[in-house]
Amino acid sequence: MTALPKRRRFSAGYKRRILRAAAGGKAPGEVGALLRREGLYSSHLTHWRRELEAREEAALSAKRRGPKPDAAKAESRRNEALERDVARLRQQLDRAKQIIEAPKKLCDLLGLPTAEERPR
Repeated sequence: MTALPKRRRFSAGYKRRILRAAAGGKAPGEVGALLRREGLYSSHLTHWRRELEAREEAALSAKRRGPKPDAAKAESRRNEALERDVARLRQQLDRAKQIIEAPKKLCDLLGLPTAEERPR
């Protein structure tokens, strides 16, 4: 069985050192020589620069104060609210059914034909 090649991992310090050296390269071909010497590609520099910029933006962005929102609590609160709504709507439905049944019961008591029994 042959061993699979391992993906290279670069530490944050190494990335910073290479980016500083690449930024300090003033002479033509100096960055290329650095990349060849370190066995890197220009896409590494591009990717690392984007990572560094994203970290800097995250560090400088405003932080929300106070306790962080708990997704589990929010979900349970939402479920409780929905259950209350369902109970309220069921109660309204029961009332509406009673209101609809009242005229039918009255017609039965008085011996009058209901709307369904009347000829058209």
